[in-house]
Amino acid sequence: MTRTVTMYSGLERLWHWTQALLMTLLLATGFEVHGSYTLMGYGTAATTHVLAALALIVVWVFAAFWLIATGEWRQYTPTTRGLAAVLRFYAWGMFRGESHPFNPRPKRKHNPLQAMAYLLYGVVISPLLWISGLVYLGIDLWGTPGGLALMPVAVVHTAAAYGAVVFLVVHLYMITTGPTPTAHLETMITGKEEIEDAAERTAG
Repeated sequence: MTRTVTMYSGLERLWHWTQALLMTLLLATGFEVHGSYTLMGYGTAATTHVLAALALIVVWVFAAFWLIATGEWRQYTPTTRGLAAVLRFYAWGMFRGESHPFNPRPKRKHNPLQAMAYLLYGVVISPLLWISGLVYLGIDLWGTPGGLALMPVAVVHTAAAYGAVVFLVVHLYMITTGPTPTAHLETMITGKEEIEDAAERTAG
């Protein structure tokens, strides 16, 4: 037996989709500035990139405050408990029609693999992006402080951007691994998700 619960609040969904939109815009304009292609022109792309980056930093600061104030930061606490079962499921279990070994709850929404991936994005990829980006912007506006070379900063920023691309591609793929290919997407739109009762899952 299943029941419908509110898995993601309106604020969480707003934060998610705002971040998704800004990250997509940043990647699109960033790779154009990098010279990978021409879409809107260098000047427009560079300006848009900076404005979107500043907006995303505001979103990150607000989200960090919200996570700490509400205790939702615990959702991203890494754990190895159940990790092997989740890895096995994604490696071959889901292709054999097996049930997902993790049963999400509003107080523990992310399985161990998700929690580790989001933590990696939140404490490694994102900080590298915005710190290197701000340094890069500072060099562009005020010159090289203390003789700081531009190339290493650019390399770190680009490498972090590729890390964000990998995260995004994997994230989009994982969306399709729910009960239906669109189930996870629908949850992030409506905030609602059907979960199994713990007693029935244990009995099963």
